[in-house]
Amino acid sequence: MDPPFQFSATAVLVLSALITPLIYYLFWIPRKENGKRAPPEAAGAWPLIGHLHLLGGSQPPHITLGNLADRYGPIFTVKLGVHRILIVSNSEMAKECLTTNDKAFATRPKALAMDILGYNCNMFGFSPYGTYWRNIRKIITLDVLSNHRLEMFKSVREDEVRDAVGALYQQWINNKSDSQNKLLVEMKGWFSDITLNVILKIIVNKRYVDYVSHREERPSDEWRDSLRRFFELAGMFVVSDALPFLRWMDLGGVEKAMTKTAKNIDHVVEKWLEEHKQKKASGTAKKEEDFMDLMLSVLDDAKEFSNRNTDTINKATCLVCYFFYKLVVYH
Repeated sequence: MDPPFQFSATAVLVLSALITPLIYYLFWIPRKENGKRAPPEAAGAWPLIGHLHLLGGSQPPHITLGNLADRYGPIFTVKLGVHRILIVSNSEMAKECLTTNDKAFATRPKALAMDILGYNCNMFGFSPYGTYWRNIRKIITLDVLSNHRLEMFKSVREDEVRDAVGALYQQWINNKSDSQNKLLVEMKGWFSDITLNVILKIIVNKRYVDYVSHREERPSDEWRDSLRRFFELAGMFVVSDALPFLRWMDLGGVEKAMTKTAKNIDHVVEKWLEEHKQKKASGTAKKEEDFMDLMLSVLDDAKEFSNRNTDTINKATCLVCYFFYKLVVYH
């Protein structure tokens, strides 16, 4: 005889998907501590999703939050899924958060991008505030962004610009004629190549395009596209960040896209790291260290990173510096 209650695999899956969020909401979400004065919470929160429905409409989020600030004052909270978010809207409250109580706000909430794109929180821009964050910040501040280091790389910037302008002039010489004394140049790509040359030369002593020998060292167009995709995905709203119990569904395929992007970027950076390690081991490394060489030396002697994979730290930190220098050059 068959048992009186027989469920199919699909029914069990659907039932679990419905019950799990309810249990999470009822038992696992942190509650307000009694006796503490808390900022007002905006009305209109729905169970589980909180105020997400207010921020996902046709009206830009900053307009929605501005309207809520007019109603609730310069400091209030909203709920984005299971997370309670503090909103401040004037300079006095901002000073309290970013200056007076800066340590309380220094860390970052756990997010999918931190794990996948940020080398499991080893990337400086994604790592939570703590001992590791302070140590990496110290290295970047003293060894990468110091006035001495930037002055050392001044010649790199000058050389790359000079070579690029010279190549442009030579291109004009080769293509001009008696009837045509002009040369059409796609300047966006030209400036982009110079920028990448400067950045890669500083970080890994490589060029994107060698204007002197006319030899290309392009990692690949896919790698370049992956760098653009990195910024898109890092700033994208991810449903599982607000509702962690839905991560298994990978709504929108964001996790899959992040994994692919991270793999494409890491494939190239890993190759560069192995080249640097081989040159260091064979004694053929140049006297003028690039940043990846510097990180190899620092991490070999750093006991504070003994509980982490130093290769991962090196790759993650070099990528942070790549993004930083790109922002500096463009702005």
